[in-house]
Amino acid sequence: MITRRESMLLVASALAVSTAPAVGAATDIPGPVPAKSDIPNPVPADWVDPLFAQPFIDTDEWRDTPVRHRYVHGGFKGTDALFAMYFPPKEQYEGRFFQPVAATSGSELGSQRSAGPGGNIGFAITSGGYLVESNLGSNNMYPLDDHRIEGYRCSAAVAQYGRKLAMEMYGGKRPYGYAWGGSGGGFKTMSMAENTKGIWDGIVPFIIGSPMVLPNTFVVQALAVRLLKDKWQSVVDAVDPGGSGDMFAGLNKEEADALREVTRFGFVPRSWAFYHQLGMGALPVLIDNMVEWDPTYFEDFWKLPGYVGANPPESLKAARVQHKTKEVKIIMPDEAEKLGLPLARLGGKTPVPVAFQMESLPNGVRDPVHGREYLLGSTLFFKSGAGSGQKFAVSGIVGELVTFGIGQDAFKVVNDIKVGDEVLIDNSIYLAAQYYQRHQVPPKDWGFYVFDQYRGAGGEPLYPQRPLLLGPKYNESGAGSIQTGRPNCKMIVVNTLMDEMALPWNADWYRNKVKEAKGPKYDDSFRLWFFDHSLHGGVSKGPQATRVTNYTGVLQQALRDVAAWAEKGTPPPVGTVYKMNDGQVEVPAKAHERKGVQPVVTLTANGGARADVAVGTPVEFTGVVEVPPGSGKVVDAEWDFEGSGEFPIKGQISADESGERATVKTTYRFSKAGTYFAVLRAASQRKPDGSPYARALNIARARVVVKA
Repeated sequence: MITRRESMLLVASALAVSTAPAVGAATDIPGPVPAKSDIPNPVPADWVDPLFAQPFIDTDEWRDTPVRHRYVHGGFKGTDALFAMYFPPKEQYEGRFFQPVAATSGSELGSQRSAGPGGNIGFAITSGGYLVESNLGSNNMYPLDDHRIEGYRCSAAVAQYGRKLAMEMYGGKRPYGYAWGGSGGGFKTMSMAENTKGIWDGIVPFIIGSPMVLPNTFVVQALAVRLLKDKWQSVVDAVDPGGSGDMFAGLNKEEADALREVTRFGFVPRSWAFYHQLGMGALPVLIDNMVEWDPTYFEDFWKLPGYVGANPPESLKAARVQHKTKEVKIIMPDEAEKLGLPLARLGGKTPVPVAFQMESLPNGVRDPVHGREYLLGSTLFFKSGAGSGQKFAVSGIVGELVTFGIGQDAFKVVNDIKVGDEVLIDNSIYLAAQYYQRHQVPPKDWGFYVFDQYRGAGGEPLYPQRPLLLGPKYNESGAGSIQTGRPNCKMIVVNTLMDEMALPWNADWYRNKVKEAKGPKYDDSFRLWFFDHSLHGGVSKGPQATRVTNYTGVLQQALRDVAAWAEKGTPPPVGTVYKMNDGQVEVPAKAHERKGVQPVVTLTANGGARADVAVGTPVEFTGVVEVPPGSGKVVDAEWDFEGSGEFPIKGQISADESGERATVKTTYRFSKAGTYFAVLRAASQRKPDGSPYARALNIARARVVVKA
């Protein structure tokens, strides 16, 4: 699973920081990047990559936590590539390995950070395999000159060397191999599947984007966040259970247009419940490259007809900030962690400043959430000192400290910044970026239907178009190739229906590419499972857990299913049934119609989505949990009535004979007046064994208005 700190950047930082030649110009259809003469494509299983021909081991020992395993750590001579491997005792080994692929390069020890119950190491060993992981060939998060290294070459080399060690340890035949990765790691796993053959037998990309996701998802989101800054609570209330259903009520035309635009682009209205933490998303890392790759846009926007900035509305004029100040304090990672700052380890193992304190901050637009100056999205332009000419995108304001995102060029010189340097705080670039998606319309036959809102009746773009489409360029930068829809192994894609970064339609676009490439029998080797009630990072702690849950269990089941598919020919449950409606993914209400693997949970309060009661009056809650046929049995149910996210009350499950349908009932009295959302969280499991692995979760909510 991915932390909120990581999920802010992992789409962008994996893809956003290359100065390679342009890929995907406006007249080019996204497709594979031609292989250089030294690398075959697809890479065969018996090919030895000359870059990774000299492996070494610096640690080889048995460990007892989180479970008994042989730990092997090492790398490849002449490179920065490092790996970590975890081999089970021989009696637990069943002839396979699992390989997590991080969203960003920089660390081979990611699985050790999630080594507790339900973590990668225990999952792999419990599932009869060993685990291998790499730093993707680099000690920081930025792509190397050859993007194929972090895209698939390093991962392939580690997979093959792990096979060699396994066969030496266990004997027997070639181990089967399965990889999975999310967000930027999802791009990489698709690249691995499409650019190699015989190295992995199955791959599970999750929360995936597409060649047009960057920077467009984040700029259209930023526009909506700014324009609806004090209206989000009413939008969220409208779409919550028991709400009016009209999220446009009370909005002026500019606000309604912005909400309509971002919704048609695929942003899921239910996800605006987290508007207070969305902010810029990945723009702090993306924006430097936008300026580098298309510098004249940020001048044209404020001057040329056809761009909003040339004749700005009052809201845009009022939002513009330009303020001169000086640097008075620099915050390094150790201090930042003590202060609880986000992005405290930006840059991986290389310590760099993560925040600045300025002599003064401008009087800007008031932040309705935090009640202070709203400078999110401003750029820090350094005007003196060794860092003169550098710029950093503001990612947040914490107290009097300014946090920022670091693009690759800025990363190289951030340590040159000194106290006393003169700084201009200016958000002109950020404001211009918010309209960039309107000037990035791809050819219609590329299949990116969310851009159709920017076309006229004849199909031509409504706005001036830039000479370069940045999306495919970002895509190739982090993955080493652009998706073709031609994986060379079994594949199960898992995407969430509430993803606020890799919007759900991206998975549909890739499914269409696979179907186009493989023809009517594409489902002989491909599945797409949608997972509801989860954000991009899969984080669900505290009150947040009353709205979303995590998808780790579904990923684990997908890995087990893709293994059974490859090894035994056992097809996994069919893909989720859905339809596209103006950028939104819509799924049936019933589990037997929706299919996939996630249970569907419904909840009523006194028989409806909303109950209005007096303090102390008992409220009857009825939940129904249904598991798609053949996908498991209901194994757990929990209640949360007060909004803590702790789910302190165990649900009493009354299941049918199959175990695929259960009813959960209870009553509850609220002791204080207010509006509450009762939540039922349920879990299903293919083979109920009491373990923390492969448990699919879902939730349902009902509104209760309690009056004194």
